[in-house]
Amino acid sequence: MMEESLLELQDVRVHFPAGYNWRGKPNAFVHALNGLDLRIMRGETLGIVGESGCGKSTLAQLLMGLQTPSSGRLLRIRQDGSWFGSGMQMVFQDPQSSLDPRLPVWRIITEPVYVQKHNSAAERRALAAELAAQVGIRAGYLDRLPHEFSGGQRQRISIARALSSEPDIIVLDEPTSALDISVQAQILNLLVALQRQRNLTFVLISHNVSVIRHMSDRVAVMYLGQIVELGPAQRVLGQPQHPYTRLLLDSVPRVGRSLAEGQADRKSELPSNRHLPQGCFFRERCPYAGAGCQLPQELRLNASGTSVRCHRV
Repeated sequence: MMEESLLELQDVRVHFPAGYNWRGKPNAFVHALNGLDLRIMRGETLGIVGESGCGKSTLAQLLMGLQTPSSGRLLRIRQDGSWFGSGMQMVFQDPQSSLDPRLPVWRIITEPVYVQKHNSAAERRALAAELAAQVGIRAGYLDRLPHEFSGGQRQRISIARALSSEPDIIVLDEPTSALDISVQAQILNLLVALQRQRNLTFVLISHNVSVIRHMSDRVAVMYLGQIVELGPAQRVLGQPQHPYTRLLLDSVPRVGRSLAEGQADRKSELPSNRHLPQGCFFRERCPYAGAGCQLPQELRLNASGTSVRCHRV
């Protein structure tokens, strides 16, 4: 059975003005995304992982339509093959700041569908009760305000709100990082259950490799606005091919290992994205840099089934 592509990015680049000349024209730029090629398939969870500054947030804004590509193409495709622009919803990192404190829960949950369809209050209340039950919120709580709920309950409300308009793709931006450890597991399990029930498609953005490993079917590892490794989650995280992926995994604290162990590959911090490195973007930090690394690297599929941006692999 052929996999169905919902969204495609083709050589997408996004840059922002960072300085202006005396005429008011930009003469310096922040290069946030630098040639992304990516397909998102129906029903999958695509994990996006990388250190701060690698372009994850810009990618999320791009997917949601809050940013436009400086160059390249972003194609959203519905099941009938047509282009769509409203089939995206997002679950934010902090549920307390992402929910309107003045609105009761039933209105918060149905806000996206009201914007699209302008249906009646009775219809929206019925929908809110149905979605609240699916995420574990009691129907009797629908008239309460967000401050009357715990952090985990507020995130459940955020998930219900994302489901209300039946989106094609839901972007999960660090959905558990603001929650307690025990509550994190509950929210992740809820997302997995909802995905199975409703055939949802998730783009999961996180610093937490354990969350990415638990949730994702595929993983894209980002570095300085590029994808350096892409493939099945267990393969990418279990047998990393790119030196940066190995550095990222070695940076995860482990019980019984000192912080100094596994850090031999760490040579410097992430370079500035105002002046992009020549050739391989990771060359300045890579312990294996040598001949051929001074040339731009392409993301290529290798024999292990992952795509890697490194000529050595």
